[in-house]
Amino acid sequence: MSTILIKQAQVVNEGSIQALDIFIKDGRIAKIAGTIDDQADREINAEGLHLLPGLIDDQVHFREPGLTHKADIFTESRAAVAGGTTSFMEMPNTVPNTLTQKLLQDKYDIGQDSSLANYSFFMGAANDNLDEVLKTNPRDVCGIKVFMGSSTGNMLVDNEKALEAIFSQAPTLIATHCEDEATIQANLALYKEKYGEQITIDMHPLIRSEEACYLSSSKAVALAKKNNTRLHILHISTAKETALFDNSIPLEQKRITAEACIHHLWFSDADYKTKGNFIKWNPAVKTAHDRDGILKAVLDGHIDVIATDHAPHTIEEKSQPYLQAPSGGPLVQHALQALLDMVKEGKLTLEQLVQKTAHNTATLFQIEQRGYIREGYWADLVLVDLNKPYTVTKDNILSKCGWSPFENHTFSATIEHTLVSGALAYTAGKIQEVGSGHRLLFNR
Repeated sequence: MSTILIKQAQVVNEGSIQALDIFIKDGRIAKIAGTIDDQADREINAEGLHLLPGLIDDQVHFREPGLTHKADIFTESRAAVAGGTTSFMEMPNTVPNTLTQKLLQDKYDIGQDSSLANYSFFMGAANDNLDEVLKTNPRDVCGIKVFMGSSTGNMLVDNEKALEAIFSQAPTLIATHCEDEATIQANLALYKEKYGEQITIDMHPLIRSEEACYLSSSKAVALAKKNNTRLHILHISTAKETALFDNSIPLEQKRITAEACIHHLWFSDADYKTKGNFIKWNPAVKTAHDRDGILKAVLDGHIDVIATDHAPHTIEEKSQPYLQAPSGGPLVQHALQALLDMVKEGKLTLEQLVQKTAHNTATLFQIEQRGYIREGYWADLVLVDLNKPYTVTKDNILSKCGWSPFENHTFSATIEHTLVSGALAYTAGKIQEVGSGHRLLFNR
């Protein structure tokens, strides 16, 4: 593997920003110093650029196998590296659902053949596959996914005995989608009675309500506390839920952790008027109060990581009436730029951004030798120009679905280079390598 020398980048890492040189050899960071004079096969002049650990996205839906008209691992990993995301963890609600170790291995085989980013895949839980769940290897699988509310793929686990068994016996981290199904169905019935089939998108956060989220999240927390489960609750969408989590102990000691997503930090229910179904997610984008409460929880440590829940659907699918339009949208290409806009607006700092998108994700999942800029660690890095605006257009969207909720938005920063496991995966607007991603390993 070739050597790369990055010269005079503003390195954002472990709470500080310093002008440093980085020497990369055999895929890893070999040396970090104020000045490095070693000869390299490629030198990158990074003056005026900021160097960050690549984002680690702990929740994506890349749709392969079975739904590849929307997305696949190759296309979405291209979008990921173009956006500075160097590692992803992908969800099991594909077709077929990833409910056996054989189907899980099939996805790893696809990842090995086609992913430009580092990859891991969640094992899926159902009401009746505990034997398969218990075979999950904590060393090379990121976790077990439990849908405690129905979403795309309908993998709802609603059997109380099954939930108790999973929470009490799971061999590794459980990640949950928390929305109370009975509450959602009761709300939906009320709105159908009132409006028939004419329900509109602005009612989405009222149907998939704050109460539905809080009931389910609090149930998951109670189950985890009862069984000492390692629980990670995904995509917190309400300010109320943030009180369920502890910020008084170090992340390494937490048994219960939480994630915020880009769309819940960026949009509010006021945006349904212009964005419509194109910001329809489960859980729903809710009020500005919720958005502000989630950001506060990210900053004060009640919420531990930021991710995307990247979940593409075609324009045709999203253009259907509210009741038929699926939930989810593409975010992985523009997540870092959205967060850098928030930095520019003073909502968070660069150091906090890195903490919540790389350091904490690596720590929370116990990822081996990634997520930090340290000698000996894999070189998963992104160089950004904070003063080079970038407008999202149809022409530069790399997700297979061909649209973005950020379309026509001009971000304040541009992704210049992305390195994945020491390989230059993206530079100057072009994808450079094919298949540079590695399987993530975990210190468990």
